[in-house]
Amino acid sequence: MEEKVAKPAGIPILRVSSGNIRNDALNPDHRFASMPLHILNKDGRPGMTRRQCTGEYKIKPIKQKVRELLGYPYPARIPKGVFVEQWVGISTDEFHRAKDADVQYMRNRHPLLDLSWSRAECVRYLSSLGLADTPKSSCLGCPFHGNAQWRHIRDASPSEWADVVEFDAAIRQGNARANASGSRLLGEAFLHRSRVPLSQAPIDHVTAAERAALHIDADEADVLENGVEDGCSPWACRGDADALTRDDFGLAT
Repeated sequence: MEEKVAKPAGIPILRVSSGNIRNDALNPDHRFASMPLHILNKDGRPGMTRRQCTGEYKIKPIKQKVRELLGYPYPARIPKGVFVEQWVGISTDEFHRAKDADVQYMRNRHPLLDLSWSRAECVRYLSSLGLADTPKSSCLGCPFHGNAQWRHIRDASPSEWADVVEFDAAIRQGNARANASGSRLLGEAFLHRSRVPLSQAPIDHVTAAERAALHIDADEADVLENGVEDGCSPWACRGDADALTRDDFGLAT
């Protein structure tokens, strides 16, 4: 999809990576940047692990690439006044996530906010161009998925569904590095917010918001279903809105 639109316009697409979070989580020899797993503590209380994955797997490699493009790879000092302008696709539905970059050499702009476009207006525009099937940005096994997104994976891609079900089972006792070092998770970890195995999770439950989609835009209904928007781009992760920590849930590790 990106190549179809960008190449004719002369816009290069650069892909960056900081590894594979699935592999890293299951590798006892690899440092693991925590993802926001849903925890069921032994006393039955719910919890959630810290979210470090966005910074480690998205923002960090983008910063490295930006430094490279500017000609000042780490640890070179970037002169004052040298910066990139970075356009971030945050719509009016999530205006509270619009923020400045945390480094001087990156300056964020939010063109959808400048246009006062909601997600529904973005979808209508994409539809007018024949691009209505443009997916939201998020990781395959993100614990912030709502039921609709889990169902979409299961129904549209059986192989990806089998992969996330397998990963959900493998992550039950937390990440492999912590277990190998003796920092065992005192509870069980799950990808689905119901805190049951993904293969058994009630993802076929259709919420009132989904039923309301008969009357309003489906993406707007998705926002209502989850309380916050699905999807996770580097500067608009759902976890930024939640700002949850171990202490907020009384999580023991």
